[in-house]
Amino acid sequence: MTQKLFISLPVSNVAASVAFYEAIGMTRDEAFPGGDSGAAMNWGDAVCFMLSSHAAFGSLTSKPIADTHKTVANLFALSMDSRDAVDAIFRAALATGGREVHGVEDEGFMYSVGFEDPDGHGFGPFHMDMAAMPA
Repeated sequence: MTQKLFISLPVSNVAASVAFYEAIGMTRDEAFPGGDSGAAMNWGDAVCFMLSSHAAFGSLTSKPIADTHKTVANLFALSMDSRDAVDAIFRAALATGGREVHGVEDEGFMYSVGFEDPDGHGFGPFHMDMAAMPA
């Protein structure tokens, strides 16, 4: 069996979150129908973001759900095929309710930006050119 990473994220509005994650290039996994309580969004073949309503997410833990607009819980780095792909996902995120965390950071061999989804979960899409990496 192929190993896959499932990342559970609490979201305030499942439908709006699905639209956001589709806009940044993820595909909905219909094998996990969640209705109003959740949705599964695939990032390639090995990573799946499980978007859960606060009520559904709260049933998984006894801890309070973090307000990720005020605190950082996680940051997700997404590898992209090119600088243009980094720019495209960033524009899509901002156009569908995301918030800029930081603009372009260009280290020569690595190019990245930072954004949050509508619930404050942080993402850092990046492109790394291994041939240009300093020794």
